[in-house]
Formats: sequence, C-alpha cells, structure tokens
Amino acid sequence: MIKKLRKKIFRQQYPLDDYLSTIASDYPSHFFLSNPSGQNVFLYLTKFVKTFSEDYFKKEFGSIKVMDWGCGKGQVAYLLRKDGGNIDCCDKENSLQDSSFEQQTPIVDKYEKNVLPLNHDYLLPFQDKTYDVWLSFGVLEHVPNDNQSRKEIRRVLRKNGLFFCFNLPYYLSWTQRYAHLRGDYYHSRLYSKAIITKMIENNGFEIIDLWHRQLFPKNSIKYPMYQLFEAIDQFLTENTFLKYFATNIEFIAKKN
Repeated sequence: MIKKLRKKIFRQQYPLDDYLSTIASDYPSHFFLSNPSGQNVFLYLTKFVKTFSEDYFKKEFGSIKVMDWGCGKGQVAYLLRKDGGNIDCCDKENSLQDSSFEQQTPIVDKYEKNVLPLNHDYLLPFQDKTYDVWLSFGVLEHVPNDNQSRKEIRRVLRKNGLFFCFNLPYYLSWTQRYAHLRGDYYHSRLYSKAIITKMIENNGFEIIDLWHRQLFPKNSIKYPMYQLFEAIDQFLTENTFLKYFATNIEFIAKKN
C-alpha cells in the first residue's frame, strides 16, 4: 500500500507554483525553481509527505508537527504550509553556502516563521518528543556526524514519529561517480541499502519504505517533454536494474 501511494503521487504532474516561478526569475540563486524539473520534484515530494503523514497518523496535516531540517531557501516549508502544514524550520548558523543564514532567502523572508538557528554539529536545541515528522531534503549526507545526528532526531521525535530522508546520494550512482571524477566532492559520503538499513536500525528506527530515484538529469527539459522523461525515469528506477545507477536512494523510517 505504501509503495502504491508513493508511486501514484510521484507520477502526478502538479501545476507550477506562480510565486516560486516569480522568485526564480528575480533571483539567480533560485533559478532551479524556474523549470518543471526543479519545481516538480519538490511539489510531488511535499505532496507525498502530507498524504503519507495524514494516512499514517490518521490526522489532518495541520495537527501534525513537522520540522524542515536544514531548510535552506525555504521552498519545502513554503509548499507544505500552502497545504495546511504546521511546519518549523531550522538550519546551521554558520558560513555554509547552503545555510539559510548565509544566502538570499526571499521565500523565508516573506512567508516563513523565523528559522531556528543550530549552533552545534549535531545537538538539537529541542526538548524530547517535540515533533511528529522530521524532514531531511538533502541534509543528512552533509552533517559532520550523521550517526549522532540520527540519535538526536530520534530523541526529538514523538512515539512512532516519522523520519523522511530524501536525496541521499547512492553509492553506485553514475552521476555521483562522474562528479567525483571531475573533482566535485559535494557529496563525499555515498549510501547503499545495506548501509541505510544498518544505520537506521542501530539508531532505533525501522524502515517503512525505501526506494531509488532520479536516473537521468532533467534540469534543461521543458514541458511537455519533461513529463515524458520523468515518467520514463520513474519507470526505470522502479522496475528495472537501472535503479542501481540512480542518483538518489531515499527512505521513510519510524521511531521504535
């Protein structure tokens, strides 16, 4: 049932958000949100978070407390709040280029609450059992100590809380290997299914669902061709051996 729900939501094409498109045209740093590939990924992933969370907790989304960890430019929290979400945001308060505190953040400035600063490599300034859902959109692979970070995430999650982890770089990914050959080690840590399963279980979580995503770069493809390329990409990463060369491996885990 979970995989059917995920596949259904991932395969839908959502209309681009007018505000995000405007921001993308006004701010070069947000240009990735101007094309269907850049925006649609966030649209279907946030729809999945909302739909799955409501089904799992048997509650309206607004009564589920969610943290957008390492929120960066704020597009994830913005989209979830549009869907009625109760979203908090936090980010590392340092000189990292991707931090909310070290870049232009027009989305955060206009629509979001204050971003809560994180001043430690892994300790979180939240009480035990504060959140129902913890989101990592391309964050876990960049933290200095991912093991300690997962322990902290478990601590601040409530009983049976959910940990959504998107955009983990896959160890057999052809795009990650190509980037390393070019000297680009933005993703220096790569993950496999076995690594994820072991690390999650060791930190007191249980995997609910795990999948591969994004085989081909599609950043320059426009509508309507983008829809075809995305459909082919998702079919290949769900149903063929080519999934083992996809860019990302992703999962949902619950706190035991």
